[in-house]
Amino acid sequence: MNFKFVLFFVKLTAVTKAHLIRIKNNCSFTVWPGIQGDQEHEHLLNGGFLLDAYKTHTFNTPRNWAGRIWGRTNCDSQGKCETGDCGNKIHCSGSRATPPASFAEMKFNRSDGLDFYHVSMLEGYNLPIRMVPTRYFTYTKKGKYDCKPAECVPDLNRVCPPELAVRKGDGSRVVACHSACSQFNTDVYCCLGAYNTQSTCKINSWPKNYNPVFFKKACPNAHSHAFDASTSSFTCRGSAITKYDIIFCPY
Repeated sequence: MNFKFVLFFVKLTAVTKAHLIRIKNNCSFTVWPGIQGDQEHEHLLNGGFLLDAYKTHTFNTPRNWAGRIWGRTNCDSQGKCETGDCGNKIHCSGSRATPPASFAEMKFNRSDGLDFYHVSMLEGYNLPIRMVPTRYFTYTKKGKYDCKPAECVPDLNRVCPPELAVRKGDGSRVVACHSACSQFNTDVYCCLGAYNTQSTCKINSWPKNYNPVFFKKACPNAHSHAFDASTSSFTCRGSAITKYDIIFCPY
């Protein structure tokens, strides 16, 4: 085979399927990762799969992929899950997760050449989660949000306010915790309508101040309301082969 052709094929593959994501399940139970690409981005691995306790699954993404990854719990053979369900199917194939769920969200190779990533509590919490670059990246400003872990690692289910809690079917324990927005779905809690600006979305004047008292205090580096980007958005200068870890239960 022509050597130049082989070299060209290798380079082409590196460009089209570049970033490497390693999902690690450090939980003591099975997790079903869900994957949803943003608009005009593919839903990788058909949108989901099963990952046994303490197992790892690695896959490539396109260089400019954007989307979200979350963990589903206690799914049956048909794909109906106790938390993070995406329409009663193992392969989500573009279907959104049913809140509450903890998300790792990312946009690789933006127009400024940086990778963006964060952990989101906007739709609540079901599992401790961390996302961090691990190899083949370059620091930019070496600041607090430069190539550092984005995470929410405490077990918030144990301390979830009762009115936000989702309990196991038999009521024995809390399995997920809604955000105020995903639970009450009001403009004031979701920063919509008249509250859809930095100046009008004032979390300190919410009817009950769940955000800084609960979510932000517990997970200061996670995205917990619509105008929270300044204290939760991470960037890193990636390359064609940058590797990221997404870890469930990273204790």
